[in-house]
Amino acid sequence: MLKFILFGIGFVFLFEGLVYFFFSKNIKTIYEKIAFLEPDKIRTFSSVLILLGLGIIYFTFKYFKL
Repeated sequence: MLKFILFGIGFVFLFEGLVYFFFSKNIKTIYEKIAFLEPDKIRTFSSVLILLGLGIIYFTFKYFKL
């Protein structure tokens, strides 16, 4: 179980690093656009992403032998 947790944390770091690597020129403008969003919209968007991530994890463990 610990290897799955470490794998997940490593995958998140990898994905976050790739986002900053590929969009390094646009990061400031992205942050400026996020600053003007209402907190409720950000919370709704993050809730959708959390549910999507949980769904992917659930179906991965359900259909694949890990």
